[in-house]
Amino acid sequence: MDMNFGMRAENRKLLDRVATMVRDEIMPLEAEYQAEIGKEDRWQYTARQAEILEGLKAKAKEQGLWNFWLTDSDKGFGLSTVEYAYFAEEMGKTPLGAEVFNCAAPDTGNMEVFERYGTDKMKEEWLAPLLEGKIRSAYLMTEPDVASSDATNVSMACVRDGDDYVLNGEKWWASGAGDPRCKVYIVMVKTGGEDLPKHQRQSMIVVPADTPGIEVLRPMEVYGHDDAPHGHMHIRFTNVRVPAENLLLGEGRGFEIAQGRLGPGRIHHCMRAIGQAESALEQMCKRSLQREAFGKKLAHLGANYDIVAECRMEIEMARLLCLKAAWYMDQGDGRAAAPWISQIKVVAPRVALKVIDEAVQMFGGQGVSQDTPLAIAWTHVRTLRLADGPDAVHRRQVARVELKKYTQEKV
Repeated sequence: MDMNFGMRAENRKLLDRVATMVRDEIMPLEAEYQAEIGKEDRWQYTARQAEILEGLKAKAKEQGLWNFWLTDSDKGFGLSTVEYAYFAEEMGKTPLGAEVFNCAAPDTGNMEVFERYGTDKMKEEWLAPLLEGKIRSAYLMTEPDVASSDATNVSMACVRDGDDYVLNGEKWWASGAGDPRCKVYIVMVKTGGEDLPKHQRQSMIVVPADTPGIEVLRPMEVYGHDDAPHGHMHIRFTNVRVPAENLLLGEGRGFEIAQGRLGPGRIHHCMRAIGQAESALEQMCKRSLQREAFGKKLAHLGANYDIVAECRMEIEMARLLCLKAAWYMDQGDGRAAAPWISQIKVVAPRVALKVIDEAVQMFGGQGVSQDTPLAIAWTHVRTLRLADGPDAVHRRQVARVELKKYTQEKV
């Protein structure tokens, strides 16, 4: 089977433009943007933050560097998933990168849901402004009282009452729900009883963020960081009434929609994680050649040569695995692609975490402080080992596929 992990010439030129903007225009503003958090209300953008973010987005849009995630779409650049991997890696080198080019999670996944499964009204009301980068959105699946790594446990009540559905329950880790620009949620709910097959009990419903009965209880913290003003929120729904027409596809179709949404989302996270690893390795190398101790450059002390080499080799291996998973996705067979997505979902965060941690070590005390971006990068990537399914779930899927080759029994 021929596998092509390359890129068409015209898209290579496009990628060079993205890489240049990331390095020359976005990265130099990172520290100033981050320093603005907490100067005023943590959950509002300061005037300077808004100026930085919206100014960069306007530049990207003016240059046509926008919505690269629309792979195989006449609305985008017609990138393959393999080609998009290179773009996502570049965007992943800076925390602001994905949003500047309107390729940020969870919006990309939500836009795919609206595009594939939404009504014309949903597309007009929610998809259009999301594609323009005028609003943000959130995806609510995980719940505090059940093991949500098994999504058949999702239990938020969604009961039909006349022309409405009524929602009661709690969700947490609603990424982006703290953003004041977040206007709409896509919510995984339970509509079916125990009499139905377990994968036909859940549904997805579109809920405007300002619907009465929605209460944001708190931001969830990751190792003490609340990720303001984006946030991962804990939300309570109390008798929240939503028009029945907001249910996507119909009752019991939640898992079907989730698989269409989570596959691309999982691999996009991995692509960006490789970019974060590359950024950390660059910082590590520069530090090792600039800093001296015991009369030598850090690069020449201890096992630092080996550490740099191991990081380079592991990044290269992770990238190739990511590209192979992307190639399988481009073949259009979700079932065949799934185990490859699971493999990279385990490997990419693991590699990125190792590289970031080694970079922290090279910086010493500064590495865990606010004076480098490494500490924040580490917390984000550590969270990625849980987001969109923890490592153990993905390893289980990989093992089941592997064992199936050697047995006729269900594994």
